[in-house]
Amino acid sequence: MSDPILPGAMLGVLGSGQLGRMFALAARRLGYRVAVFAPDDDSPTSQVADLAVQAPYDDLDAIERFAEAVDVVTFEFENVPSATVEAAARHAPVRPTGRLLHASQDRLREKAALTSLGLPVAPHAPIIGDDDLATARDVVSMPAVLKTAAFGYDGKGQRRVDAFDALEAAWEDLGRNRAVLEQFVDFTAEVSVVGARGPDGSVALFEPFLNHHANHILDVTVVPAPVGEATVRDAHRIARAVLEGFDVVGVLCVEMFLLADGGLVVNEIAPRTHNSGHVTIDAHVTSQFEQQVRAVCGLPLGAVDRVAPAAAMANLLGDVWADGGAQWGAALSDPGVRLHLYGKRDARPGRKMGHLSVLDRDPATAEQRARAARDAAAGR
Repeated sequence: MSDPILPGAMLGVLGSGQLGRMFALAARRLGYRVAVFAPDDDSPTSQVADLAVQAPYDDLDAIERFAEAVDVVTFEFENVPSATVEAAARHAPVRPTGRLLHASQDRLREKAALTSLGLPVAPHAPIIGDDDLATARDVVSMPAVLKTAAFGYDGKGQRRVDAFDALEAAWEDLGRNRAVLEQFVDFTAEVSVVGARGPDGSVALFEPFLNHHANHILDVTVVPAPVGEATVRDAHRIARAVLEGFDVVGVLCVEMFLLADGGLVVNEIAPRTHNSGHVTIDAHVTSQFEQQVRAVCGLPLGAVDRVAPAAAMANLLGDVWADGGAQWGAALSDPGVRLHLYGKRDARPGRKMGHLSVLDRDPATAEQRARAARDAAAGR
């Protein structure tokens, strides 16, 4: 194992959204400097970074110069081209490696990788050519969800299909791009586990988070999730298997469907910190972002204990600004509400602009207070 990268070093981040911003804030609190590489200007991460390089991800010369100036490279979103990661890796360690990135960028590759690890996934079939429209019947039952293989998130690139007669039209609607047809899972809840793994193989797993979605976008996260100890152990087993199976150094999130019998089915993996893990900033001893810093730098991983009996996180989308601007005074009239804004200039409907967190003695009350604070911010 290589020597740890100690405070004072320069950490490089590919991507400049809110995940990079919160990573940079955690890194700077620990005494690191942060450089960000992205095609955007005045981005959430560049506002708090020591160095911001604005260039396209396919400018490999710029990537190599960037990697030469930092001590380690990590990323805050998965759609970084493989060639970019390979160019950076010629000059600095990239954590996690491009192998995990490559798998998570394509749902077909991701499903194959999860299956190879012996993990439970929904019945699914590739839709790549016309013949697949017919052969999918042998594997998948209706209803199902057709998803583009690449570049889908927050419900983008997805169509529900209730009958095989509607499959071809749904595929046409998605541009006949490579896709995967997934059998609909009759789940009772959606949960996620954020985990970290260091260069020495040490693993730290946060408790499962209960996630509520609205319009395919994460809406509210609540901890602790209302699941039994057996389900917690199973969720942790799955997350550990992914971390170790991909030899991850860094942080990832595994999103899962909870079945009525307490079983779990893996929905997808995110090779980075995750929206549901924002609750850890206020609710846990070590946030997912500090954990990412510790993991990629080879420092001991932090404790994942909760600091309060319960907590909730509510996303703030651009819709909150729709009727004349957000009312932050009203939102913060509950003195226990904590506001996190991401520094984005344009508040568009559906765009993640920030989040609110609440600690409480009871999960239901925490959720109620977080939702009430968001309603107050929107003037409702």
